[in-house]
Amino acid sequence: MTNSTSTGREKLQRMLDRAVAELGVPGIVAEVRDANGTWFGSAGVADRESGRPRQEGEHLHVGSAGKAFTAAAMLRLEAEGRLSIDDPVEKWLPGVLNVNGYDGNRITLRHVLNNTSGLFITGLAPELSRRYATRSAFAAHRYDIWTTDELVRLAVSQPPLHAPGAAFAYSNGGFHLAGLVIEKVTGNSYAEEVARAVAQPLGLTHTYVRPPEDIGYPEPHPRAYTGLFLKDGADPADMTVENWQSMLEEPGQPPLDTTEFNTSWAWSAGNVVSTTGEMIQAFEALATGRLLPDAQHRAMWTTVSTEGGHWMPHSRYGLGVFELDEAVTGGLRLRGLAGSMQGSHLVVVGTADGEQTIAVHTNTEAKGWEVVFRAVEAQFGIAPIGKP
Repeated sequence: MTNSTSTGREKLQRMLDRAVAELGVPGIVAEVRDANGTWFGSAGVADRESGRPRQEGEHLHVGSAGKAFTAAAMLRLEAEGRLSIDDPVEKWLPGVLNVNGYDGNRITLRHVLNNTSGLFITGLAPELSRRYATRSAFAAHRYDIWTTDELVRLAVSQPPLHAPGAAFAYSNGGFHLAGLVIEKVTGNSYAEEVARAVAQPLGLTHTYVRPPEDIGYPEPHPRAYTGLFLKDGADPADMTVENWQSMLEEPGQPPLDTTEFNTSWAWSAGNVVSTTGEMIQAFEALATGRLLPDAQHRAMWTTVSTEGGHWMPHSRYGLGVFELDEAVTGGLRLRGLAGSMQGSHLVVVGTADGEQTIAVHTNTEAKGWEVVFRAVEAQFGIAPIGKP
């Protein structure tokens, strides 16, 4: 390994160590594939009680990184001539969106896949917050199983934020509609279509859509921990994108082990289990066009600005995927997948040619974007992102 490569790996390891020491991350791993081979680094623990370290090959919840799989499954159907991503949602789900001010004839499948549908930010839905936003509510509802009918009702339970196509707003509800369309078109389950479109062609034997009743992970896996709760007594109905941080618990509360947790509420918006290695494989196939035909590959990576959409800064969003603004990468074209939920945060970033890729996972939810940006800076040798 060259000296410059060794220096890069050392920077990555220091970043991992700082995430544990300074940001309160229980355990973190990074896996790299580039011209110098592969590298795996870790810091912290997989289990706070036993002190067991993180390791390669762990099964992880990838959160919203699974949105890329939903988009790929739908784009595969388009390539087969079974739908168009410019079809209105009404064509496949008659009447489902014609409530609460929405219009299923104006919202297209492309809109739901790139988060420009106008659907409100589902993560702020009062019903979702009521079940999981405080420690006591989480304890009471952590094993709830959500049906697709409940998810659709949740998706349209608040009025639209804007006209279709007018702006970006991150909405799990749009991807739930996409999952229903996939099932309607094929007659198969969403899980079966993700396997057919992504996992099987790429030989991903550890990647699957989590069954609705599942609350565990295959071995090996890290324990999952979260401290992202509202103060006891806080009313989730009062939460907005502007005030939610002020409603959080005071710092210093011990994290809660959320490993055994039913995540059926995520479904086609991000309920995939995988490993860092297999997520790198999936990313490289999606980034380079190896998985989808040219037209669908171009559609996936046609991006919109995320400014004002309460998502990752310095980024543009495609269909379940993102690109970092080249203004902050020194002109380097970097693509990625990202997902965060209670007890898990995964980000995969790489070059568009698939020659250099890094996957980072923490066994707690995202603590801002610092971990991601510092890892990208170390791996790709670029200037600090988001700093003056």
